[in-house]
Amino acid sequence: MSFIYLLQNSPAFLISFCSLIGLVAGSFLNVVIIRLPKMLERDWARHCAGFRAETVEVLPPYNIVTPRSACLHCGHKITALENIPVMSYVLLRGRCSQCHASISLRYPAVELLTALTSGYIAWHFGYGFATLATLAFTWTMIVLAFIDIDTQLLPNDITVPLLWAGLLVNLANTFTSIHSAVLGAVAGYISLWSIYWGFKLVTGREGMGYGDFKLLAAIGAWLGWQMLPLVILVSSIAGTIVGILLITVAKRGRHEPIPFGPYLAGGGFVALLWGSQINEAYWGLF
Repeated sequence: MSFIYLLQNSPAFLISFCSLIGLVAGSFLNVVIIRLPKMLERDWARHCAGFRAETVEVLPPYNIVTPRSACLHCGHKITALENIPVMSYVLLRGRCSQCHASISLRYPAVELLTALTSGYIAWHFGYGFATLATLAFTWTMIVLAFIDIDTQLLPNDITVPLLWAGLLVNLANTFTSIHSAVLGAVAGYISLWSIYWGFKLVTGREGMGYGDFKLLAAIGAWLGWQMLPLVILVSSIAGTIVGILLITVAKRGRHEPIPFGPYLAGGGFVALLWGSQINEAYWGLF
């Protein structure tokens, strides 16, 4: 019995396999979330120095692969056995094996989130290209959400390729027609761009960043223009609820910026999996 046969004919095997791949992918996503902003910062500093005709400092290589992952406190190089997703965290009891400093709970949380969503996607779509495409979309959304939480940035290096990928995926009408995908990309960008300038003209302040426009444009390219109202509604409600909780419970300042990218990513995920059913139920009321 071949591996492909099992994937095609055994839902349990497909779900288990995708969950396992998601667990491993989650470990890689943690690396991207931490390192990509630092890589971009290096690039920006180098370009700025070049514009000012300054001598560019030669720094050691730093990318997704190099250097090896290490403890942030003592610099201990993490071994292969210490890098098993979730399990290593549990066995180490959340502490570095050398200095016993605490390891952030977010590492296993991202791994578990990626594994659970990957398994659910396999169950929802079954064997086929839609599952593969949705995994790529979801993993990218996880990276963008956590980078935005950390830095309040949504890098062009991710959002722009995500937009083009959505258009390519929908050449085969995977999630929507290519016509709807193109309109979705345009409408997604213009809608938040309009809100941004309307808010700025009224208040004199910026309500969101340009990265949010590009992210919604990418979501529109994947899902089509018909899903954009649902994405905006879900992300706005979630953002409002979390914002109120942060202000009332965590005593966060009213004018302290809150990243909107995680809510857009969540809204995109909801719309991709259940958008058609939600829209049908809504229009059924009328």
